[in-house]
Amino acid sequence: MPGYQTKVERIAVAGTHDLTMRSLLDRQQFTDPHGDALRQGITSATWPIFGLLWPSGAQLAARLAMRALVAGERVLEIGCGLALASLVGHRRGMDMTASDCHPLTADFLAENLRLNALLPMKYRYGHWGDDALPLHDQAAQTELVLQGRFDLLIGSDLLYERDPAGALAGFIGRHSAAAAEVWIVDPDRGNRAAFNRHMALLGFSLVEQRLDQPAAEGMPAYKGRLMTFSRSAVPLPS
Repeated sequence: MPGYQTKVERIAVAGTHDLTMRSLLDRQQFTDPHGDALRQGITSATWPIFGLLWPSGAQLAARLAMRALVAGERVLEIGCGLALASLVGHRRGMDMTASDCHPLTADFLAENLRLNALLPMKYRYGHWGDDALPLHDQAAQTELVLQGRFDLLIGSDLLYERDPAGALAGFIGRHSAAAAEVWIVDPDRGNRAAFNRHMALLGFSLVEQRLDQPAAEGMPAYKGRLMTFSRSAVPLPS
């Protein structure tokens, strides 16, 4: 690929069949010749994060592989990156939408769908950060901005920076149905308390489950938790 190198590998996901995934070769990859990423607040240091497979993403994918199928349920992955969980849900027949703000996410998703012989899947532009900017004309032509509300919203390792204004929780609030469930797999980041308070203000209750696993053959150790937020039907703004 122009400007960066990639690799293709088989990825094991507990509870389902392996997936073939194209990802960036390592964290040293970077190309933003037209400033598309910079306009979204993505620096050279954070640019490659979207294109790598992270342990929390594998945990989220495994959880979605075990979820019972619910007719009519709309599922959104927030900050999807390579969208491993979304690919698992899509392959199972869920009504999946993947979302992210990185300018190359849609291209990587399309290639990984092709590598796994999967039909196209919905992808939408979604950015909750304080530095979120309107899409410039070219991006607006190729990526639709996320709209609508979802029954299940999922994400992994989203609490990587301080968010005192509750931008992430606000984003979730704008896109969650009146009765909704939210899954966040978190590798014990230090920003949970503020996020939990913002979610409580939106009417969500929280149950946490430890996901700690020792290292096994081909699998590194993992320490983290699944945060499950749930809300019964509440009045929503029009």
